[in-house]
Amino acid sequence: MRNGLVVVCTLLAPVLMAVLGAQSGGWQKATSGYQFRFPRDHASHPDYKLEWWYYTGNVSAPGGRAFGYQLTFFRVGIEQMPANSSRWAVRDLFMTHFAVTDMGSSRYQFAEQLNRAGIGWAGADIDRYRVWNEGWEATLDANGEHRLRASQAGMGIDLRLDPGKPPVDQGTNGISQKGSAAGNASHYYSLTRMPTVGTLTLDGKTFEVRGLSWMDHEFGTSFLEPEQQGWNWFALQLDDETELMLYEFRRPDGRRDEHSSGSLIDQSGRRTRLSVADFTLEAGERWTSPRSGATYPIEWTVRVPAHGLDLRVRAAVSEQELVTVRSRGVTYWEGAVHAEGTRRGRPVRGRGYLEMTGYAGTGMSTLLH
Repeated sequence: MRNGLVVVCTLLAPVLMAVLGAQSGGWQKATSGYQFRFPRDHASHPDYKLEWWYYTGNVSAPGGRAFGYQLTFFRVGIEQMPANSSRWAVRDLFMTHFAVTDMGSSRYQFAEQLNRAGIGWAGADIDRYRVWNEGWEATLDANGEHRLRASQAGMGIDLRLDPGKPPVDQGTNGISQKGSAAGNASHYYSLTRMPTVGTLTLDGKTFEVRGLSWMDHEFGTSFLEPEQQGWNWFALQLDDETELMLYEFRRPDGRRDEHSSGSLIDQSGRRTRLSVADFTLEAGERWTSPRSGATYPIEWTVRVPAHGLDLRVRAAVSEQELVTVRSRGVTYWEGAVHAEGTRRGRPVRGRGYLEMTGYAGTGMSTLLH
C-alpha cells in the first residue's frame, strides 16, 4: 500500500504544479468585514482556493530533554465544481508537513504527505474541525481541546492542546492584507499560547512531554504578488505571558515590503497590531544548507521600540530546513528558536518558531499568487 501511495503522489505532483500556477478562477477572495466565529472557523472553508492549519510547539520531557515540533496541513483547491461526479475527481489536494527537532542532540527530522481528497486518503470537514492526511490528523474534542496525531518511521506525536488564550484575529477588519491588489489577502487567526501535554516519539522511543504550542489558520485565494520573494515569520511566546508575531515580506531588491505586519498579545489576550514601521528585524549569523545550498539567517535582533522590546532570537538547532519532494519542491527553513532580551529594561526570555521562505526552490510568489 505504501509503495502505491508513493506512486500516486508522484503522479499528482504535476497536477499540483499546474494548479498552483493557475489563476484564481471562481474561488472566493478574502475581503474586509469577515467575522470569525468559533468553533465554526476551525473547520474547512472550501470556497477558498488555499487554506492551512499550522501547529508548532516547544515541549520537554521529565529531566529537561527539549523538543520542537511542526505539523501543518495545507489544502489546495484544484477544481471548485468538478464536472465529473466521481469521488475520484480531484477537487482538493492535501499536503502535510511534519517535523521534530531534538535540541539535545541537535537533530532534525521531517516527513511529508500528498494526497487527494474524495477517496478518504485526506480531507477536511466543514461542519466540525477535523483535517487529516492518511493517519495524520488535527481534531477538536468534546472538551474543546485540539488533538494532534502523526507518526512515521519511528517519529510521532500524540498531543492535547488546550486553547489557552482566546483566538486572535491577525488582520484588520477581518482580513490580513498581503499585497496591494484587492483580494491578495487571507482571513487569519491564531491561538498564541496553548498549554500542551502528550507524547512525542523519536527513534521509536516515546517521551511524556508538556509545553506550549501555537496554532495559525489562514484561508484565502490569492496571497502574494510577483515582487514578494518570500518572508521571515516569527511566533514568540515570552515568559511574561505575552506573545509576539511578526512577518516581513522580502522583495528582490532587498527592501521590506509595506505589507509586512505583526501583533503583540498581552497577558489577557488583547492584541495590538504592528505595522511595518513599528518593528525592525536585523539578521545576524547565517547557516548554509548542504542540501539546497540556501543561506539562512539563524540569528536575529528583533526590536519593537514603542513597546520597549529588544530581543535576540536564535535557532535552537541550525539545520531545520525542509526540502520537500512531493510538494512541488517547496524548500523552506522552519524551526524552534530561543529568545532573550529586555522589555523596557527588564530581562525577558522566550521560545517560539521561525519560518523563512523564498531562499531556495520555487519562489513563494509563484505558489501563492
